Amino acid sequence: MRGEICVGAGSFLALASLLLLIFVHVSQINTSTVPRGISMIKVNVSGYGEALHVALIDDIQGLYTNDSAAPLGVSAGLRQFYQFGLYSHCGYVNASAGICSNHSTASPFEPYTALTSDMLSNYSQFSDPIVGDNSFKDGSLGKNTRAAYYMILLGTICAALALLTGVVKYNLTFFLSTGFAVLGSVFLLVGASIWTAVLRKAQAINPVQVGLPADHVQIGILVSMGHGLPLLWAAFASLLVSIVPYMIRSVLCPGCETFIDFVSCCTFRG
Repeated sequence: MRGEICVGAGSFLALASLLLLIFVHVSQINTSTVPRGISMIKVNVSGYGEALHVALIDDIQGLYTNDSAAPLGVSAGLRQFYQFGLYSHCGYVNASAGICSNHSTASPFEPYTALTSDMLSNYSQFSDPIVGDNSFKDGSLGKNTRAAYYMILLGTICAALALLTGVVKYNLTFFLSTGFAVLGSVFLLVGASIWTAVLRKAQAINPVQVGLPADHVQIGILVSMGHGLPLLWAAFASLLVSIVPYMIRSVLCPGCETFIDFVSCCTFRG
């Protein structure tokens, strides 16, 4: 058995990281089964109509739409659920029926803009004082997630390069694999950290209450984590762990050719 079993472990981990990142990238690009099930952040606004009713003491009509094919961003009506990915966001009238916005590179996470652009103008005007200065409507959310996108993209490229260079059996390529794995891990750590911080910031809207002190309810906007963010953290962890076998083969045991040589090196007997 060849000593490259160590590099095989590194390549497997790099491949696992790359596959997880592919799933992260396809989140919310359309409403088919897999993309629909993956998102970075989810926003449930199904209770917002009741909150407006309490706040305005008036019947709320025309806030939502039941037409899943109605385009987003043209005041056609609020959807019950919104999910945000790296390239677009999608609005759903139920668990599966919905439509996505136009795709764009580094699509910014701007949930308040997405919601109000679907409301009739009178409801969007009412929403401004109700939401107030909450960080849910902070413009920095979009700026930060745009920066995070490029970190994730660079991390994805590095994971792919670590995988490709790791299959070529030369000490130089093993060293390059180590370097790409290190760089990719750093990029993914930054990207995942930014998205996690943005999620925590947007969740400031969750406990907000509206109405009179004697008759108040929660605002009915619930921000939660999508499946894409845990996948991103898992991709980072997998690529980070891949550094160990790559580094053992390229730096600590560059001359290992057989399995016995590898064991001797790693147990300090060679």
